Amino acid sequence: MNIILLGKNGQVGWELQRALQPLGHVISLDRQANNGGLCGDISDFIAIEQLYNTIRPDVVINAAAYTAVDNAESDYVQADLINHLAVKHLADMSKRYNSLLINYSSDYVFDGTLNTPWSEEDHRAPINNYGKTKHDGEIALEQSGARFINFRTSWVYGTHGNNFIKTMLKLAQSKEELNIIADQIGAPTGAALIADITAQALRHYLINEHASGFYGHYNLAAKGECSWFDYAQFIFSIAQQEMGTKLLIKQINPIPTSIYPTPAKRPLNSRLNTQKIQNKFQLHLPHWQQGVAHVLGELLL
Repeated sequence: MNIILLGKNGQVGWELQRALQPLGHVISLDRQANNGGLCGDISDFIAIEQLYNTIRPDVVINAAAYTAVDNAESDYVQADLINHLAVKHLADMSKRYNSLLINYSSDYVFDGTLNTPWSEEDHRAPINNYGKTKHDGEIALEQSGARFINFRTSWVYGTHGNNFIKTMLKLAQSKEELNIIADQIGAPTGAALIADITAQALRHYLINEHASGFYGHYNLAAKGECSWFDYAQFIFSIAQQEMGTKLLIKQINPIPTSIYPTPAKRPLNSRLNTQKIQNKFQLHLPHWQQGVAHVLGELLL
């Protein structure tokens, strides 16, 4: 089986390079052409068409994305190209070549006003440009007629790339006091977990090849919930008390979103109902603290 992995150097793509290896011949690409002349720049439609024609993939996994949420407010054209138009093109090419397309989306397709975790069927109403581009990418998948699996996830972190854990550790080494938002709720979800669940879902797909019931949207997030303030508290506690890391930080203060304005509005409720993915692929999702503690160990020990 030929598997194309796009966005190999992102947080999720980095972990997918490991997780996918037992499943087939994996061609991992980024925006630069490899030694064989294959290019994974999803914004270069000609290069992508050449890629499909050369490899004729059974599965294409798109881990490439525009993820700079605040920048998307002023750089909408580029964000839309990567998160929407390029996804539409991948879906069209996947339909043409009868490939399964796996894509990743975001809790930001929702407006955050629901009092319960979001299900796959809840109404999408993004409140920022990043969320809109992800929303439009999802619509493009649905309208393409391609076989697709779209994983919506939230608050992604990992040992590779930039994320909240690394930002907090860096700030805690130079500041004695920090203000952290306490009214946005979600579940930190590790890139390694996302990659492993992707591989597990793909195994199920291969066993039940072309079973139509597998296609569609799935919420993928770790178990449990927290605020960014809770998340930061946990990071500092594990780093200092369990790993003996010396940090300058002495106090963190919970603050509301309203007093920390950002270019892009954030949803207050980013919790995702993951019952569908657990049932469909017979999965157990670990608590968010387990994955965060593991990554802290990799970063600090």
